[in-house]
Amino acid sequence: MTNAVLLAGTNSGVGKTTVSMGIMAALKRREMIVQPFKVGPDYIDPTYHTAICGKPSRNLDTYMMQVDGVRNTFSKHSENTDINIVEGVMGLFDGMDATEIASSAHVAKSLKIPVILIVNVHGMSRSAAAIVKGFSQFDPDVKIAGVILNKVGSPKHAQMIIDSIPDIPVVGTLPRNKDVTVPSRHLGLYMANELDFDTESLAAFIEENIDLDAIIELSKTTQDYEAPEKEEELEADLKIGIAYDSAFCFYYQDMFEAFKNAGAEVEFFSPIKGEIPDVDGFYFGGGYPELYISELEKSKTTKALKDLAAEGMPMYGECGGLQYMSSSYEIEGTVYKMANVLPAETVQTKKLQALGYTEGVANGNFIKGPIRGHEFHYSATYCDNDAKLAYDMKRGKGILDGKDGLTEHNALASYTHAHPASFPVKSFVEKCREYKHS
Repeated sequence: MTNAVLLAGTNSGVGKTTVSMGIMAALKRREMIVQPFKVGPDYIDPTYHTAICGKPSRNLDTYMMQVDGVRNTFSKHSENTDINIVEGVMGLFDGMDATEIASSAHVAKSLKIPVILIVNVHGMSRSAAAIVKGFSQFDPDVKIAGVILNKVGSPKHAQMIIDSIPDIPVVGTLPRNKDVTVPSRHLGLYMANELDFDTESLAAFIEENIDLDAIIELSKTTQDYEAPEKEEELEADLKIGIAYDSAFCFYYQDMFEAFKNAGAEVEFFSPIKGEIPDVDGFYFGGGYPELYISELEKSKTTKALKDLAAEGMPMYGECGGLQYMSSSYEIEGTVYKMANVLPAETVQTKKLQALGYTEGVANGNFIKGPIRGHEFHYSATYCDNDAKLAYDMKRGKGILDGKDGLTEHNALASYTHAHPASFPVKSFVEKCREYKHS
């Protein structure tokens, strides 16, 4: 039996991430084996989960991965644990457009996990009961098994609300505490390795104000479902270098495993440090290249990539990877030379250019098939007139005119952050294999 709970909010900003991190830290302090998960495409929250639990956090997204993909990832990584904690996204029922797809509720239904609803009760008392009742009755297939009240003003305030919610147990009442929030910046929270975050104090705060034993008992009400068969891992016969440092840090753990399943050994390296591993292909994820732009411009890695690409080495980049693989990146009027692998120039913008889920159909110029992912960027990329674009976008903005996936030689980069549930990892690995034997 899998023990799990999904921590959801009534809306964004109710303290869902802080509460989730605190519960993970408190359970870990009890020496429990805690496996973390995150609903949605977010890269940053999982870094905190991973740092706290000592196990890589996994994303669960019913749009990018679809239901079978979510079930496959959850079933694979929820084994041999004491409890599985899933942090939700936005409000419980907020999905793509006006649908349940990609919502926390859709994940809870797909995995048959009980939900603990987090409610910010600042400025209300009995009205909180009306909110809980509405959420509990909105979709009968979503089981709201418990409630956590956040930002209560006093024990009397908490008790008034508890007395107003007779049907669902209140398992926690958290007083206002400005010392347990995580600082944010323009692309969301800071990455876990960038902050010295006091998880011990957070765990103590949660232990004092939340009934962890009740949460553990509620987790035992998770129901079974039929999980897809696991994919076997091929024996590795090539290496793929993955840029992994403070500039390139947005990755899904499932992508690393997909490369391994396709027969590729993964080797991490740092472009900031100028490392050039002996590999058969490169993958540059998203991140914050703009914060390390001077180091990247001078990097030996940056200067080596153009010749390697001209030789036919396969390369794949996403968002920050696209910026890095372009010929230049302009930031606040200063133009920095980049890897010059792709015929384009990138310019940082003050205004958000795109945010949301994407769907592209690869036209066969580089790879084939549908690609689902998401985009989030404060930059614009301007391609040369003869540039080739691999994706025809059915949803999302892409690079320009409903197209994404700029290609040159065997290199491809896009604004779309893809998930291996739809990105043809095996095709990319096969290109690396062909390059190795050429």
